[in-house]
Amino acid sequence: MYKKFGKRAIDIVLSSIGLIVLAIPMCIIAIAIKIDSQGPVIFKQPRLGRYGKVYTMYKFRSMCVGAEKDGVYSDDNDSRVSRVGKIIRATSLDELPQLLNVLKGDCSLIGFRSPLTYHPWPWEEYTEKQRKMFELRPGITGWAQVNGRKTVEWHDRIAMNVWYAEHCSFLLDLKILFMTVFKVLRNDDNENVGETVKKEYAKSQEKQLANE
Repeated sequence: MYKKFGKRAIDIVLSSIGLIVLAIPMCIIAIAIKIDSQGPVIFKQPRLGRYGKVYTMYKFRSMCVGAEKDGVYSDDNDSRVSRVGKIIRATSLDELPQLLNVLKGDCSLIGFRSPLTYHPWPWEEYTEKQRKMFELRPGITGWAQVNGRKTVEWHDRIAMNVWYAEHCSFLLDLKILFMTVFKVLRNDDNENVGETVKKEYAKSQEKQLANE
């Protein structure tokens, strides 16, 4: 019942309240981004959503225009990140426009972190077991985000996302929400520490899945 109706109802109420309460701060951030660097205020990116459907994710732009062509990984010394971008990334304020995604139904406040359409791999390469995480809407935060976030290898992230999809409940979401606040305040695990898709690990996982 919670997965089908309660979760979505909470998303609509909280995202609506959030967009109203945070309207002025979001306008200030938008102005700061526009003054600081050339390019659009909102960064739009195709992401994999529920059941593998592609949707457009919104974030405040924190990097220079066209930064993605130089790779998907970024750290705290990345020259592609603007001055304002460093601040909003460190505080996770760049995520605020995703409240509109939540209101639209593209994603949820809590779920799996929606991956790129090509990274860590395309939709066709997810195993049947891994696709279980896509039975729920992706989220701004989630179980994997509060258990390592960007420091965790992708196979492990997906395993945690699958676990969440199988155990989703109101109390678990409440726990994740409080853990997220704690993580954001401490800025824990908010920078990539290196490439998080290990080819050797992927091969071993493929063998293991083939034997299951």
